[in-house]
Amino acid sequence: MAEIIAIANQKGGVGKTTTAINLGMALSLLEKKTLVLDFDPQGNATSGFGINKRETDITIYHVLTNKASFQDALINKYTDYLYILPSSIDLSGFNVEFSHYAEREYVLKSTISSIADDFDYLLVDCPPSLSLITVNALVAAHSVIIPLQCEFFSLEGISQLLTTIDIIKRKFNCTLSIKGILMTMHDRRTKLSYQVIDEARRYFPKLIFRTVISRSIRLSEAPSHGKPIMLYDIKSVGSEQYLKLASEILNGKK
Repeated sequence: MAEIIAIANQKGGVGKTTTAINLGMALSLLEKKTLVLDFDPQGNATSGFGINKRETDITIYHVLTNKASFQDALINKYTDYLYILPSSIDLSGFNVEFSHYAEREYVLKSTISSIADDFDYLLVDCPPSLSLITVNALVAAHSVIIPLQCEFFSLEGISQLLTTIDIIKRKFNCTLSIKGILMTMHDRRTKLSYQVIDEARRYFPKLIFRTVISRSIRLSEAPSHGKPIMLYDIKSVGSEQYLKLASEILNGKK
């Protein structure tokens, strides 16, 4: 059965989608059959894999609303081990359409249960909010990766997400755990970035991944070319770091 990992943080611009794309690619290169589920109406992970949202007729929204099957929606890209379930702006109606469902928090979990045995890893890219969409991702997941930008304001904002995770554990998903906090956008030229990492490790000593993702022009450029960093520039720092993160996850060590 796939290990389902939600990549979540209610703050935008911290590297959630970048992590979903590049961790998914890295795991597939390590021959782990991986599905990246774009669960954000913005569909940035979809675009980041070079999939044209305007030409994609079937998305996660159509699967959730029983208008299409997984087999119709899944897209195999780049390697035999990597699959993408695209998203579109249609998903923005999820919060309203399912708000009156008695089991509204379990929609994603019940839907993906039919394909969980087909993959080693299922990565869910969440929107920058704590909406019903994100709640569904956390209820369906076994664990959470929290990308955390190397800035002090990011540290202040993480408490709200941790509170939400605790609530989800108590009410809906008692087995949910934090896979790790991933420090992102590290600027190796500034003392501030190192101070934030030190502070994060002091507050969350057992949760911070060893791997730290640096700011990188190549990493920022890759999505505009519709490619994970490993395909855009395999020799880049970003490529090396996401491959290290994948290895760290496979080894179960932080």
